[in-house]
Amino acid sequence: MLTSTLNEGLKSYSIGEKLRTLRLRKKMGLVELGSHTGLSPALLSKIERGKLFPTLPTLLRIAMVFSVGLEFFFTDDRKRRLLAVARKKDRLKFPEKPGTNDAAYIFESLDFGAVERKLSAYHAEFQRVNPRKIRLHQHAGVEFIYVMTGKLGLRVGDEEMRLENGDSIYFDSNVPHGYWSASTHKTTAIVVTVP
Repeated sequence: MLTSTLNEGLKSYSIGEKLRTLRLRKKMGLVELGSHTGLSPALLSKIERGKLFPTLPTLLRIAMVFSVGLEFFFTDDRKRRLLAVARKKDRLKFPEKPGTNDAAYIFESLDFGAVERKLSAYHAEFQRVNPRKIRLHQHAGVEFIYVMTGKLGLRVGDEEMRLENGDSIYFDSNVPHGYWSASTHKTTAIVVTVP
C-alpha cells in the first residue's frame, strides 16, 4: 500500500518525461548519456519510461550533464524561475570524467540554479596532461571560452592552438575538441555552451 502511494506521488513529477525532454533537446542518445553519467543505457531507459525512479545521487549525476539543478525535476513547469543566483560557496566541482585521476579539467556550473536555460556557463580549471592523451568530445551547438589565468592548450578538429590570459575562442562544438593546461601556473577559464 505504502509503495503504491509513493509510486503515485513520484509519478506526478514526471521525472522520466523531463529527462527524455532534456536528452532529446540536446540530441543525445541513451548510450551517449550513459557515457557522460556512468549509468547504463538500460537503466536510463527505465527511468525515462517511468519503470524506475532514480535515487537522488543518480538524478544529480544526470542533472549535472544537462546543467540543471535537482529542482528541475521537482518543480511545476508553470512556476519555473527565470532568475537564479549561483553563490561560489554553493558550487560543486566535477572532474571531466567521474572516477578517474587523469582528468584534463574540473568544472563548476555557474548557472545550476536556473532552469530552462538557453545556455550553460562553467568555471573550468584545466590540468597539465599530455596533449596526446586528451579525450576529444563533441556536442551539439557552439562553445565559447574566455581564458582568465594561465595558458590553455586546445584542439578543435585537426587544429591545435594555445590561448593566453585574456584570449577567447568561439567554435562549433559538433567538431571533436579537447583542452588542457599549457602552463606551469593555474589555468582557468569561463566556458559557455549553447545547444
